[in-house]
Amino acid sequence: MIKETDLEILFPEEIIQTEIAKLGIKLNNIYKNEELYIICVLKGSIMFTVDLSKHLKMPLRMEFIKLSSYGSGFTSTGKVSAVDIALPDLNNKNVLIIEDIIDTGHTAQFLMNFINHNFKTNSIKFVSLLDKKCKREVDINPDFYCFEIDDKFLVGYGLDYDGYYRNIPYIGYVKEV
Repeated sequence: MIKETDLEILFPEEIIQTEIAKLGIKLNNIYKNEELYIICVLKGSIMFTVDLSKHLKMPLRMEFIKLSSYGSGFTSTGKVSAVDIALPDLNNKNVLIIEDIIDTGHTAQFLMNFINHNFKTNSIKFVSLLDKKCKREVDINPDFYCFEIDDKFLVGYGLDYDGYYRNIPYIGYVKEV
């Protein structure tokens, strides 16, 4: 079990909030007064979704789904499990998928394929707080992201280690595993 003292701060809370505000401005310019469905991928992106939604000025609806590609420990299994993926009718809607991190890309690809197979949306965009391009295994990239990161195991601000540390207001990495 890691402890908070095992963490090195990578992105302080103030930096995270500044980047989220900038992203909110971009999204407001894209969607203007159009209705938007935001899909929060639980559990990791809950903090990011809530804070980003505070900056969005268009009419929006929030939906929540639960996918998983992590077992216990530090690495993705590479296999995506759809724990709860009940969605309303997204036909002819603008959809924004919100993720905490894209690393291998399997979860992002699974979700984009699922929505594209089941709905004919007006638009679909993918936003991630963190983009770990160095770990990408499939050809998918977020339309928007706040931070590009290297290969570190991160916790805090929604990201967890075995369910712990989601409530830390900053993003830290484990100094030694």
